[in-house]
Amino acid sequence: MPETKTDTKTEAKPTRTRAPKAESTASKGGLDIPVAPAPAETTSTRPVAAPKAPKGGWWWGTGRRKRAVARVRIRPAKGDAKVMIALDGDKTKTIDQYFAEDRDRANIYAPLRATGAMGKMDVIVRVNGGGFMGQAGAIVQGLARALKGYDPQMDAKKYGQAGARRRFQFSKR
Repeated sequence: MPETKTDTKTEAKPTRTRAPKAESTASKGGLDIPVAPAPAETTSTRPVAAPKAPKGGWWWGTGRRKRAVARVRIRPAKGDAKVMIALDGDKTKTIDQYFAEDRDRANIYAPLRATGAMGKMDVIVRVNGGGFMGQAGAIVQGLARALKGYDPQMDAKKYGQAGARRRFQFSKR
């Protein structure tokens, strides 16, 4: 009788089955590793800081741009809100008197408009160094920092990120 060949490929191999795993374990190389339960609500936002206490009734912010440095102080207005540039001694000028360019004046008022504080805050600025554009940029930064100290809810944190510019860690795989 002729010999018959058996096909090893068609033989059924026993399949390996595992018992269903509990939700509180993860598998790594066949080992069950306990995993902490996920929090009930997962959010990607950070807690908002508590407002800073005013120093002498004012919230301060320092802004720098190129060679210009601006020290900005703000407080809620009592009556008409003023935005003033403090010069030597007791002399002051308004923003419109100090800055000749419309773009500089518009840039300075932008943080107040964006936060809804326009007409509600007294702003006093001491600025030195740099040119007019650098001084305007320094005032904008100082004003934004002072407003953030006054109300941390005014932070520029963007959704889907850890902060205003900081992003969550990127994982390629």
